[in-house]
Amino acid sequence: MKINIRTRIGAVVIGRNEGQRLTTCLQSIIGLIEHVVYVDSGSTDNSVHTAKALGVKTIALDMSIPFTAARARNEGARFLLGLNQDIDAIQFIDGDCEMQPQWLATALHFLDTDDNYAVACGRRRERYPEQSIYNQLCDIEWDTPVGDALACGGDALIRVEAYKQVNGYRDDLIAGEEPEMCFRLRENEWKIHRLDEEMTLHDAAMTKLSQWWKRTVRTGYAFSLGNSIHGHSAERYWAKECRSIYRWGTLLPIIFLLTMFLNPWFILLLVLYPIQIIRIALRRPTLNLFKQHVTMLLRVLGKNQSLMPAHGRRVMLGRYKKSGCGYRPVSVRHLTWRS
Repeated sequence: MKINIRTRIGAVVIGRNEGQRLTTCLQSIIGLIEHVVYVDSGSTDNSVHTAKALGVKTIALDMSIPFTAARARNEGARFLLGLNQDIDAIQFIDGDCEMQPQWLATALHFLDTDDNYAVACGRRRERYPEQSIYNQLCDIEWDTPVGDALACGGDALIRVEAYKQVNGYRDDLIAGEEPEMCFRLRENEWKIHRLDEEMTLHDAAMTKLSQWWKRTVRTGYAFSLGNSIHGHSAERYWAKECRSIYRWGTLLPIIFLLTMFLNPWFILLLVLYPIQIIRIALRRPTLNLFKQHVTMLLRVLGKNQSLMPAHGRRVMLGRYKKSGCGYRPVSVRHLTWRS
C-alpha cells in the first residue's frame, strides 16, 4: 500500500549562510511534502530570500536571544505544528544536506510498523569526501552500524507524539542536543533505529584545519556538557567517552612530561599514540594506507583539544552553524571516541 507522505510528514530545515547548499536542500524536499519550514539563524547571505522564493515558510530567529540548533529546530517544529496539527512525523534536516528521494517513505513505513520507535535515521554521506581529509573524517563518522541506536544526528524523522512527550530539544544546549533528546526519549521507553537506507548527502565544505579543530572543540564540549547533565544516570551518559578523552588528551600527556624529567627513556611511552592510531586505522580497511593513518592521527590528536568546556563555550556560544560536520547517529554498539 502506498504511504501518503505528503500530508503525514512535515519538514524543518535549519541553516545559516548555506548559500547554494540551502537551495539544493529545499528543492530536494518541497516536491515531496506539503509543509516545509525553514528556520534561519542570522544569515548574512540571501538564504531567507532563497527560501521564500521557493515558496517555503520562513522564520528568522530573534537575534537578541542567543541561538542554537536546538532552539532553531524547536521553533520550526512549533510553527510547523501550528500549520498542521495532524502530521505524524517531522523530518529535521540541516540546510547543508540534500534529502534522498526514497528516504521519507521508507522511514515513515518503518515508524508505522512499530509504535515503540520514536526516531528513524539512515545513512548520511559526505558529498565530496575526496576533496579534503576533513570531509573524509565526516564521512567516516556518518557511517554507523545499522540497527537500534542510542541517538540520531541532525537529520532524522521523529514521531510527533514522542517529540511532544519530551518537549523537543533543550533550547539552551550549544552542542549535543540530538543525543540529549534521544536520551530523554529512551528514558521514556522510546527507541531509536538506524535504517540501512540512504538518507541525506551532506556538504561539509571543510578544507581547513581550523574548521576541523573548532568542530572538535564543539564535540568535546557536547560530551562534557551532556555528561554533566545526565552522567549520574544508570546509563552513565557519555562517561566512557569523557574518560577516554581525559586519558588520551590530558592524563597521558601530563605523565609523559613529568616522567621525561625523571628519565629520558620514558619518552618511549609516546609510542602508545602511534599504536592507538594504527589500532583505529585498522577498523577502516577500505581507506588507503595514507588516508587511514592521517585520518586517525587527526582523531587521536583531536582528543587533546576536545574536552575544553570553557573554551568551547566561547567558540560556539550563539553559533550553532557547524564548522564542518555535525553529529552522527550513535549505535548501541558504537560510541564516539571509543577506546
